[in-house]
Amino acid sequence: MKLISAVIATALLGMAAPALAEIRIAHVYDRTGALEAYAAQSHVGLMMGLEYATDGTMEIDGQPLVVIEKDSQLRPDLGRALLAEAFGDDDAHIAVGPTSSGVALAMLPVAEEFERILIVEPAVADSITGSDWNRYIFRTGRNSSQDAISNAVALGREDMFIATLAQDYAFGRDGVAAFREALDGTGATLVHEEYVPTDTTDFTAAAERIFNAMAGVEGEKRLFVIWAGGNNPMNRIQAMDPSRHGIELASGGNILAAMGAYRDMPGMEGATYYYYEIPQNPVNDWLVEQHFERFGTPPDFFTAGGMAAGLAVVEALRRTGGSTDAEDLIEAMEGMEWETPKGTMRFRAEDHQALQEMYHFRIRVEDDVAWGIPELVRVLGIDDMDIPVRNER
Repeated sequence: MKLISAVIATALLGMAAPALAEIRIAHVYDRTGALEAYAAQSHVGLMMGLEYATDGTMEIDGQPLVVIEKDSQLRPDLGRALLAEAFGDDDAHIAVGPTSSGVALAMLPVAEEFERILIVEPAVADSITGSDWNRYIFRTGRNSSQDAISNAVALGREDMFIATLAQDYAFGRDGVAAFREALDGTGATLVHEEYVPTDTTDFTAAAERIFNAMAGVEGEKRLFVIWAGGNNPMNRIQAMDPSRHGIELASGGNILAAMGAYRDMPGMEGATYYYYEIPQNPVNDWLVEQHFERFGTPPDFFTAGGMAAGLAVVEALRRTGGSTDAEDLIEAMEGMEWETPKGTMRFRAEDHQALQEMYHFRIRVEDDVAWGIPELVRVLGIDDMDIPVRNER
């Protein structure tokens, strides 16, 4: 009898409920290269978003969330291969990333091939949710049009003449194209566009071409800089004294390290995606408090973006009841609203771009702050900006 009981007990143990399956999230991002500071912030934010949304359990209905990290190194070919590896070999259910727009554009067809969701964060180029978009792509990061329209609101007015300086790849060219379009109707005139390689360190020739193009202009003159990553030209061009040509610099928001250059430009106006002191909501309160507690610094530009992506992942999975099927996720995410450090975001059904508020700022300088502080002029809400749909769905 004891032997029979032991056999029965062993059989019952064998019939115990199996452990719930993991939900695997691949984070493919540019940890190596000129955008590594952005990438590091994005990953910290992603993990904090998953933590916040799951109340620290890192589970959804008992299913553990597992994050797989892959370094795309700013290489489009590698980003494409790593995403295929994540979906194929690692069986990742959802992917997030990358940092670079060029890498993102290479990754988009992989999501379509494997029929799995890629949440783009923080790559910005309009073409990601525009001409190169497919239905498996969602973006929590802002796009070039959101940057452009918010900055056009801040800078565009009668008798304002603007030149642009941008990097010669998708981020820079899409950004300028969207800015040019957004200026239409504001009364401002775009006089000159200048593009330079991403690794440029000597901006003398580019600046001289801009100064010459603006030489005969009468009115307010601004040089609007659109730049991502290292070698930011703001300080170098400011050292060339553009004011002798009647030109003032302008730019959008950036990471805190880059905004050290803004200390030399008090009163400069622009628009930004995030600055930790601006949004007033419970999610941002938690992020700011926890980031100071864990790292001794405020959360930065891309920390907020990474957190928004993590929050979107959990919200979508909750709406599907934990299903990772792409069709279930698409149905749940189209039109989905969720709370982020920037307040409410909404995935637009037409192109899966996250609509979100932006912030018109004016730079203030304080002796004990190492960067120019983007002081809020006004919040530009979702309904204050007409963001074009640029895909052909």
